[in-house]
Amino acid sequence: MDSYIPYGRQSINEADIAAVVRVLQSDWLTQGPMIECFENAVAQAAGAKYAVALSSATAGLHLACLALGIGPGDRVWTSPNTFVASANCAMYCGAAIDFVDIDRYTRNISIEALEQKLAQAELMGTLPTLLIPVHFAGLSCDMAAIAQLAQRYGFRVLEDAAHAIGASYQDQPVGGCHYSQATVFSFHPVKIVTTGEGGVITTNDEAFYRRLLRLRSHGITRNPDEMTQTSEGDWYYQQLELGFNYRMTDLQAALGVNQISRLKEFCSLRRDKVQYYLQKLPKDLIQLPKYSVESAWHLFCINLRNEKERKRVFDAMRLRGIGVNVHYLPVHLQPFYRNQGFNEGDFPCAESYYRSAITLPLFADLSLCNQDYVIQSLLEVLEIE
Repeated sequence: MDSYIPYGRQSINEADIAAVVRVLQSDWLTQGPMIECFENAVAQAAGAKYAVALSSATAGLHLACLALGIGPGDRVWTSPNTFVASANCAMYCGAAIDFVDIDRYTRNISIEALEQKLAQAELMGTLPTLLIPVHFAGLSCDMAAIAQLAQRYGFRVLEDAAHAIGASYQDQPVGGCHYSQATVFSFHPVKIVTTGEGGVITTNDEAFYRRLLRLRSHGITRNPDEMTQTSEGDWYYQQLELGFNYRMTDLQAALGVNQISRLKEFCSLRRDKVQYYLQKLPKDLIQLPKYSVESAWHLFCINLRNEKERKRVFDAMRLRGIGVNVHYLPVHLQPFYRNQGFNEGDFPCAESYYRSAITLPLFADLSLCNQDYVIQSLLEVLEIE
């Protein structure tokens, strides 16, 4: 048994290392051929026409908002049960942010809450410009229902799939953008596939894709067809708009290419471990997530039946060398967002979920011995009066 078991961990093999070494021995460490190879691999895995690799998923959310034209005067809605980047990306663009409460079972945006909020917003003249549904823990939101509401109320959809590479919805890969303008994936080390740090935007819109390519590299183009005047030579480039340095390196992309080749294996291993948890953990003391074969299972989050026990259980597990975590403190309760006018009680389902939530270790290389230790430790901790 390991001396410390984190809640998430990358799985790196010799082929991953060799892929990175080959780039180190090449002429290109950044802005080279491996970027396009990785983009093509992600696009193929997600079933999308285009993919743009970036330095992080946060950068992806930001650029996607910019490329969609989000700015001052726009309203963006997202889930309160997410990492702060899902909301911050709208603030970066000068837009107003709001949240939609979650479904207590899926932990994703509640379609019922969304319908009610949209009907009220229509009466008040405050409909959103953009909705960012978050596929929490690897389970897709009900995208068909969201798309129907988007068509009815006139907003666009950007999928935050930071947890969901390898997931599916209605037998189609998440990221194919059948019900959205774009999807953003994360490749942080605790995610299903890693590039160290990194993100990718997928889309089926060519004009949107071309703009993303410019925005990730300072707003600069070397394409003569996009320039405002005739090119002066092969050295020539033009900055057409204000962009950012959000590029991924070839080192990261090479790692990503090899990791993507193992995506099905990673997801299969995670699903096996989830099923083992579900078989061994007691339903009388713990509310367990509902199993879905379509989830990528980035996280395994339980809820204690007695929320007053959460801190004691959390601390006791940490003392046993088990790196449990909590996903997430609702975004609207962060001090920054409280200063924007949000308060406790605004989104009661997200707040209720948070108060008793604990994330148990789940990653591809989690051994059966270590998983048994996590389960046995949790059972022992729960029995302590």
